[in-house]
Amino acid sequence: MKILVVGASGTIGKAVVNELQGDDVEIVQASRNSSEVKVDITSTESIQKMFEEVGNIDALVCATGAAHFGLVEEMTPEQNLVSVNSKLLGQINLVLLGLEYIQDKGSITLTTGILMDDPLVRAASSAMANGGVRAFVKSAAIELPRGIRINSVSPNVVEESIDKYGSIFVGAEPVKSKSVALAFKKSILGAQTGQSYNVY
Repeated sequence: MKILVVGASGTIGKAVVNELQGDDVEIVQASRNSSEVKVDITSTESIQKMFEEVGNIDALVCATGAAHFGLVEEMTPEQNLVSVNSKLLGQINLVLLGLEYIQDKGSITLTTGILMDDPLVRAASSAMANGGVRAFVKSAAIELPRGIRINSVSPNVVEESIDKYGSIFVGAEPVKSKSVALAFKKSILGAQTGQSYNVY
């Protein structure tokens, strides 16, 4: 099985790669900076170039997507576009441009987050993008061709990121990155589609 992990150098991406490694799995790691394959998910040209380089795959995983955190009353349209262009459109464009490279009965797994269901101060932009991705996944699942499945994983803040995001996730119980990686594994190797796997 050939699996493309976009965002492989991040906290969740690393955990996913570690969980999926095995003798019968080829993992292609992609990220903006420190991976074998370079990709900027805010650029359709970069996404297209990545798929041309990688070729056919059995599973597409996206474990990345930037989002803006800030108060709504202070947020500018330009700041909100960070979430739109990366977390929302970046992931959706991976699907649109990558579909032809995914083998029959393959799978796609995208990333959302708890913020769309458990609102926190300064997280409205991120919540918007997460909710958009979840809605896309649910709707796209009924029309993807060739038996291709699509799901999303919605994690709480992970333990390794609590120092960075702890001021936003006030009172949250951090989850283990391994638990999040197992949800990705379920999506990739299981049989369900159109699902949002919550890891709270």
